[in-house]
Amino acid sequence: MFNYNVRGENIEVTQAIREYAEKKVSKLERFFNDVPNATAYVNLRVYPDKTAKAEVTIPLSFLVLRAEETTHDLYASIDFVVDKLERQVRKYKTKINRKSREKGFEGITAADLAQASNANDHEDESEPDLQIVRSKRIALKPMDSEEAVLQMNMLGHDFFVYKEAETNEINIVYRRKDGRYGLIETARMD
Repeated sequence: MFNYNVRGENIEVTQAIREYAEKKVSKLERFFNDVPNATAYVNLRVYPDKTAKAEVTIPLSFLVLRAEETTHDLYASIDFVVDKLERQVRKYKTKINRKSREKGFEGITAADLAQASNANDHEDESEPDLQIVRSKRIALKPMDSEEAVLQMNMLGHDFFVYKEAETNEINIVYRRKDGRYGLIETARMD
């Protein structure tokens, strides 16, 4: 059973909104046999142009489910985002089942699970397996995040991988859909 963390930005999350979001997201629980201590993070935003955005992230040990949807109705946004998440889960389960039929369950590797967990928002269930068509090796120069953003912009890319000068960790800066920038900081798993 999921735990819920429902937050609102520019909106007060009433008990009715909270219950509606929890009820809708809880539909996803039927796809999993055992989900110990999984937390569903539900972020709701209302913008000045009267649009409402629902964003749901559910980190599981083997998969991170995440989707967002913006409409003119908060409840519709919640419905649509849950539909997206359901498609992701179905796609993930389909890939796992296909791999287990092809290799037998014991033949499934961690790489197969990782590849299957890359569920995305494509609605086409018959899409071909993802193929890497180009490979590139880069030398990582130590720099700070501001320099990395400048490098990314000079190259005309949407993301840039670099080594953080202070921590020597590998980080990624990226351009968000809203035109601002994001930072992904990596951490060692000891």
